[in-house]
Amino acid sequence: MTDASSRSAPNTSSRSSLKALLPYWQVTFASFLGWFLDAFDQTSLMFTLPDIAHEFGCTIGALGMILTAQSFGRAIGNTSWGWLADRYGRRLAFMLGVVWFGVFSAMTGLSHGLLMLGIVQFLFGIGFGGEWTASAALLMESVPAWTRPMASALMMSGYEVGYFAAAGAQALILPHYGWRMLFFIGLAPALLAIFIRLGVKESPVWLRNRAQRAAGQARTPTQPLPKVRFRLDAGAIQAIAFMGFLEFQKAAIYTFYPTILRGSHHLTPQDVFIPITLYCIGSFSGKILCGWLAERFGDLKVMLGAIAIVVLTIWPFLSAPSWNMLLTAAFIMGAAASGIFALVPHYLAKCFPSETRSFGMGLGYALGSIGQGIAGWLIPGIGRTPITLPLTAEAFVVGSSAVTAGIALLQPKNLPGETMEGDEEAAP
Repeated sequence: MTDASSRSAPNTSSRSSLKALLPYWQVTFASFLGWFLDAFDQTSLMFTLPDIAHEFGCTIGALGMILTAQSFGRAIGNTSWGWLADRYGRRLAFMLGVVWFGVFSAMTGLSHGLLMLGIVQFLFGIGFGGEWTASAALLMESVPAWTRPMASALMMSGYEVGYFAAAGAQALILPHYGWRMLFFIGLAPALLAIFIRLGVKESPVWLRNRAQRAAGQARTPTQPLPKVRFRLDAGAIQAIAFMGFLEFQKAAIYTFYPTILRGSHHLTPQDVFIPITLYCIGSFSGKILCGWLAERFGDLKVMLGAIAIVVLTIWPFLSAPSWNMLLTAAFIMGAAASGIFALVPHYLAKCFPSETRSFGMGLGYALGSIGQGIAGWLIPGIGRTPITLPLTAEAFVVGSSAVTAGIALLQPKNLPGETMEGDEEAAP
């Protein structure tokens, strides 16, 4: 299969996709910031799992159910916000998403028991999933077709920057102010909502579709236009299955990484900052590199190569006996595991037609988040000790990676959004 990006720009080697994205910097920057803030708030929970377990008098396994509750909230947010973005616009849904998850991130710091924490994280997940769905569709429909792999990589790299910021914040805040303060910082997304309102334009694809529907209704006022229905075709099924196992793999890699560093390797919160920093540097570099490689070699080859590196690196990443090996593996794992996700918005956008693209992308990510939730419950349930927790995660990473690669190889031809006719050159 030939990627849309390669067909849209036969001479991409002579052009810089980064330079070409400059006229679209507002929507690119807003999408990056949305994922940055999402990551900061979500990974703050990962960093504080041992502290919350100590204060609440529960096990890490019990807190795994909190992660599962968050993933179900993300599933609802992905699908409901996808419908909202298709009906009322990508930009409005984007703004609502960032305000929603910011409010419930701050409320996490007010939780005083597992039940309240579970409810708040479920509601946080709704906004978390909704923000991604709307911003990914908005970005993919606003930039030229051949730049979409790089735009996708830039957006998704915001997660690593947010992860890094959370690592630095926990090293400074946890020893002095406790875990709750990390979540109060989560009110920051309100500022992003203002930037979206003032500086980001609506998707030209969504505006064109709305104008076409209005014109059709004006020509035949007595006959309502047929409703656009979502189709669960081969491309949609493949996208959903791929995301489910990919999210499971990613959760097995990094959800309990800070906990393993503190429990199995006996690191302090300050010591944890070093491998997390290398992981984030590798992740950011890997996402940009994968976006660049995908423009030249296509999504599939880059994804399969990154999955192979993940399988080879997972043991030293979680169980390396030496400090230098642990740090080296952190950088390589970040580059490979996160590099795959650089291509996810572009990959999902190709699997669905523009009329139902936001809902389809949201559905794929929603059911993928269920995979993440299952990993968050299953891994600590089986690996109950500091010795068995990393071994359990490693086994699940290898298995889910093999399934993910197999699904990717079965990708059907002629995906409905592969060429995205008519939206290759959106006006800045």
